[in-house]
Amino acid sequence: MTKLLDPTSERQAAAREALPRLTSLADKRVALLDISKPRGDVFLDRVERHLRRLGVETQRYEKPTFTRVAPVDLKQRIASECDVVIEALAD
Repeated sequence: MTKLLDPTSERQAAAREALPRLTSLADKRVALLDISKPRGDVFLDRVERHLRRLGVETQRYEKPTFTRVAPVDLKQRIASECDVVIEALAD
């Protein structure tokens, strides 16, 4: 059993089941989430170019600041518009 911890200062880790991994990105929309750290956009630009060469549809999103978790409305928007999220962590 894998235990995943959420680093958002929870006192008690929430019990969450891991979602099944996708076997393919065919017919999926991939969210590219820039957390607003320096050069995250550079990383996502390269990922986006690669995904588009593979014929994968992408959508870009950006957190207002890297110092806080993504706002609920942003997370809900991503969940309603996309199937997969790639998050950029760079410096």
